[in-house]
Amino acid sequence: MTAGQTPRLVRPKEGRMIAGVAAGLADRFGMERGTMRLIFVLSLILPGPQILIYIVLWVIIPEEG
Repeated sequence: MTAGQTPRLVRPKEGRMIAGVAAGLADRFGMERGTMRLIFVLSLILPGPQILIYIVLWVIIPEEG
């Protein structure tokens, strides 16, 4: 990757907890993986389609490699 290039959005093969969606999003946006996971878990308190969004991202985000 060259300077100034944004990292690709992929689900990593290592360091994932369930499907790698949170890890992939964290890597893409330069966040800690634990922080992204915490944000997702806390979002489950709010009403909304969080689980459905996670499943959709699981399907559409390519796996690393």
